[in-house]
Amino acid sequence: MAAATVFTASFWRDAAERAIKSAAQAGILALGGGAVDVLTLDWATLAGAAGGGALLSMLTSIASVTVTQRGTASLSRSVEPAA
Repeated sequence: MAAATVFTASFWRDAAERAIKSAAQAGILALGGGAVDVLTLDWATLAGAAGGGALLSMLTSIASVTVTQRGTASLSRSVEPAA
């Protein structure tokens, strides 16, 4: 019955927030620690890393539905679903 929680708006808002954060983190990781020149930046690599981070985050959120509180994308039991 836990799969039903994937179909709530609250779950998808939570999962989308996490995916956006993961995409930003993966994009920063792809840039590396050195100086960044926007004119010569490999945008395909950056987009691929950000997209991969977002996809992995969404998959983790979907997988967490069966582990914790109904209606949340969190693996933490302390997160309460939004009303």
